[in-house]
Amino acid sequence: MDSSMHPYRSVLYIPGSKERALDKARSLPTDAIIFDLEDAVAPDAKAEARQLLVETLRQGGYGKRSKIVRINALTTEWGLEDARALRDAGADAILLPKVNTSSDIDNLSDVIGSDLPIWTMMETPVSAFNAREIASHAQVAGLVAGTNDLTKDLGCRTRADRLPLMTALQMIVMAARAARIVVVDGVYNRFRDGDGLKAECEQGRDLGFDGKTLIHPAQVEIANTAFAPTNSEIELAARQIAAYEESRASGQGIAVVDGQIVENLHVVAAQRIQAKARAIAEMAAE
Repeated sequence: MDSSMHPYRSVLYIPGSKERALDKARSLPTDAIIFDLEDAVAPDAKAEARQLLVETLRQGGYGKRSKIVRINALTTEWGLEDARALRDAGADAILLPKVNTSSDIDNLSDVIGSDLPIWTMMETPVSAFNAREIASHAQVAGLVAGTNDLTKDLGCRTRADRLPLMTALQMIVMAARAARIVVVDGVYNRFRDGDGLKAECEQGRDLGFDGKTLIHPAQVEIANTAFAPTNSEIELAARQIAAYEESRASGQGIAVVDGQIVENLHVVAAQRIQAKARAIAEMAAE
């Protein structure tokens, strides 16, 4: 799953047990939805939520939004049944929590088969150390940073700059980029703090994340804006490509835009910006 083919600016968690929320998500301007059977559902409601989610996904109506289901860990009493029930329900991917090694992914693949893409929660120190191995698994199509669990396991302070998490976040991004798969940042817990969310989205964008996982619909617009190319970036990309093509056509070795040399690597980045802008426009057109 190439992140340039579908935007993942906003990836909204929706509790699998909340019928009203599941219905409302059909009209929200989020790029992707994580239908959650794990943390968002109480133990005594998990079986009912599983059945509700299967029925909801089969009803459809989510348009171009990517549909990802976070099941319970396979080591729990609900995980295997989640995997069996959801493998043919119409999800675009299964999100597996508590992943530490690629063997955890193999265990899920044995249940759902090899055709349905798997996303993994990167939420433990072990998963950060094994990020390259996990991302390289043939069935893995996306990584999700689980920053709350990482903070807990590291025993680190919660800081606005996320400095204690920076090594883990960068390892996760590098692994995803090496494997050419999607990678999305962790949640921002203070959902009424728009300024704080904006700052953390911009930090995640600058680190290389494709988007951010969200816990409330009010966060969607901020994430969509932060992870989308700006008009000036789109305009600059077009000028860089045009200048480079013109220099090649005229036999010149160097193209210059706004006083800066434009090489092939800049053109690749510019083309990526254009592809992302087109994908966002297609989502908006729906």
